[in-house]
This record gives sequence, structure tokens and C-alpha cells, in this order.
Amino acid sequence: MGKFPPSMRSARLPIGTILKKSPSQSPSPAQKPYYLAGKVPNKKPKQSLPQIAPLLPTITFDSPSLSDAKTVFNKLISSPKKPPLDLRFCNAILQSFSTVGTLQDSICFLNHMVKTHPTFSPDSSTFNILLVQCCKAADYSISSVHQVLNYMSNQGYPPNKVTTDVAVRTLCSAGREEDAIEVIKDLSGKNLLPDSHTYNCLVRHLVKNRDLSTVNSFIQEMKKDFEVKPDLVTYTIMIDNVCNRKNLREATRLLKLLSAEGYKPDSYVYNTIMKGYCMLHQSGEVLDVYKKMKEEGVEPDLVTYNTLIYGLSKSGRIKEAKKFLGIMTEMGHFPDAVTYTSLMNGMCRARDELGALALLEEMEAKGCSPNSCTYNTLLYGLSKSRLVDKGIELYKSMQEGGIKLETGSYGAFIRALCKDGRVAEAYEIFDYALESKSMTDVCAYTTLESNLKWLKKAREQGLIV
Repeated sequence: MGKFPPSMRSARLPIGTILKKSPSQSPSPAQKPYYLAGKVPNKKPKQSLPQIAPLLPTITFDSPSLSDAKTVFNKLISSPKKPPLDLRFCNAILQSFSTVGTLQDSICFLNHMVKTHPTFSPDSSTFNILLVQCCKAADYSISSVHQVLNYMSNQGYPPNKVTTDVAVRTLCSAGREEDAIEVIKDLSGKNLLPDSHTYNCLVRHLVKNRDLSTVNSFIQEMKKDFEVKPDLVTYTIMIDNVCNRKNLREATRLLKLLSAEGYKPDSYVYNTIMKGYCMLHQSGEVLDVYKKMKEEGVEPDLVTYNTLIYGLSKSGRIKEAKKFLGIMTEMGHFPDAVTYTSLMNGMCRARDELGALALLEEMEAKGCSPNSCTYNTLLYGLSKSRLVDKGIELYKSMQEGGIKLETGSYGAFIRALCKDGRVAEAYEIFDYALESKSMTDVCAYTTLESNLKWLKKAREQGLIV
């Protein structure tokens, strides 16, 4: 106990703060081979550089004046050293002006660009710039969206599903979910139905920023009026949201609805529901979800077993949690640091800190590298049970590996040392917390100071010799 296994000194560590690599172990950014970035080495890289050489000037409009914008563009196209005014460059000019000008002036500016520079032929990406502008405008209205869509159609680019996606995503990013609902219903009425990506994007924003009734109302209206139905991804988004809100009744309803719609829940859906029950400390329900997965023929994955072990351990059902260590191995899912740490946490809660230490040794023997959370969980448990000597041994291992102390474990350890009157060691822990930058100086000092004050008061009252 206390020594790091060889696996903790390898490059496969899950945390980068355990041991620093020597310069010879990995190339510096300047030495990194070109092909490591996922590119095939070019035997003659210098010959390809001139092809991307000309640097295009950056056009920035500070004034919303349309006449000023036209003047700038006229000078560009009449300049003897004018840059190649291709689609990308012209779009960039329009984009720049759209950030300061009005929608109407942007449309006029685009018309001027096409008239004075006939080789510039706008495409859908050009018109999407106008669409984004009107959706971001402070005075947004559905009529401005219609204006852009009509303009696109008149120019030979009728709106399509991409148009719907651009409008919906822009409105959602601006926090205008209700406007996005209005647009998506309006365009659906014109046979511009959203694809699943656009539909689920809006649902994701709705569940995050609006109440559940708004989400359900939108889904029902789209289903009834336009026959646009939610898919497995939609239900997964909603189930994840209600589980995070600890609304497991709604999650169960959605799960039944999902099945009724002909979709088969996958392991992610079940794992999400299990996580929700874990948050409510309902380990019995977690087991029921696991059993239902097996009955439905859904194969549990590593996340399933980790969630299950976490839930059982948190509820004090340590024997059952240990049993699943063997089951998951039999099923080809080998326990990782998350698995062991969850179980150790439960064992420490059950005042079996020595058993948790034994599990650490078992974990290391099986080649699973403990991480920072593992050590801090054990240190916290040992400190709470006043197993100070064992805590010192564990701390030395952490110090040797450069593992940072977490605020909770640091505070519990300092408290345990002060209660034992081991002030010198408490100062040593304090110094390491500062050196390793485990927390702010103020936090580390405040914790030490409050415990030293308690110790002084306890001694004055004769509670500690």
C-alpha cells in the first residue's frame, strides 16, 4: 500500500497530473511529425504553398451607411490590384455589412454587388446571410423572414430544408425558441417540413429553456398538423432532461410512449433513467431498470454497470454492488476507475475504509490505474473515520504521484490531523496543497486556520491534551 503500480507511471494514465513525462517520451509541438495530425506528408510542401498564397483583404464596415458600403465595393472592383472577387469573398463582404446595416439595406447592397460585378453569382449561402441577419435582428418579425424567403425565390433559390434549419438554429441560439416554433410551423405549412436534425435541435433548446408543457404542445401540434413525429433521438433528449430534473414519473411515461410509437429503447435511454433513480437514491428502481433491459433484449454496457454499481453503493447495498463486479467481467466489460471509485465510496460510507483500501490493492493488481478521484475518495473516508496513519500513507502516495488534493478531502484530512494534535503534519499538507495548486491559497489557508482555532479552543477547555 502506498506505492504506485507500474501502470500508473505509463502514458495510458487517465489523468495528466500524476507524473510528468520526460522530454524524450513525447515530441514537443515543434517536433511533432506532420502525419500525427492526421495528414499524409507532402513530399514537396513548398510547391503547394503558392496555390493558397494570395491573402485577401479583410473588409470591415463600421458605418451602417449603404452609400458608404457601395463606395467601398466600387473601389474594390475598380482597383487595378483588386483581389479575386469570388463567391466566398463577396459573401464575406455582405456578411460584414449585414452586422451593422439593416436588412433592407443589406438586400440593396447585394443587388448593387450583383449589378456592378456581373461575374458574382450569389447562391443559397449568400441568401442565408440575410436570413441569419433578420433572425438575429433586435426588431425581429416573421414578416422579415418572409421577405428574405420571397427574395430568395425571386432570385431562383426557393427555400429548402437547409433554409428551415438555418432559421431555426439562428433563432434558438438567440434565445427565441417561441419564434423558432412559429417559423418551423409557418414553413411546414408551405411544405418545408424540418428534417430530424432541425426538429431535434429545436426540441433540445425547448427542454433546456422552456417548461415541459411547451415542449409537449409543440410535439403534439407538429404531429397533428403536419404529421411530423418525434423519433428515438427526440424521446432520448426529453428523457435525459426530465431525469436531470428528477422527474422520473415523466421519464417512465415517455419510455412507454416511445415503445408505443414502435421504437426500441437502447442502452443510452435505460442508462439515463438509471442515472435519474440514482439521483433520487432509489437503488431498487435502478435494479428494476436493469432487469427490464435484460428482458427487452438490450445488452447492458459499461455505463450501465457503472451506474448500477454507483446506485447500489450509494444506497449502502455493498454486497450487491460487489456482485456486479463479477457479472460485468463475465459479460466482457472490465471495471474501470469509475467502477472501483463508486464502490470504494460506498464502502467508506458504510465505515469499511479498510475494505476500500483492500479494493484499491485489488484494483491495482488487475492493472486498473486509480485516478485523482479514487485517491481523494479514499482519503476523505479515512479522514472521516480518524484513520490518520492510513491517511498519511495514502497521502504520501498521492504526493509521490503529484496528485492534487480536492477541497473536501483536504478539509477532512486537515481536520482529522488537528483533532489528533498533529499540527506539524497539518502544515505539511497545507504546504503541499499550495505547491500542487490543488486549490486557491485563500481556501487552503482558511481551512487550516479554522481547524487550528478549534484545536486551540479544545485544548483550553481540556478536551484535548
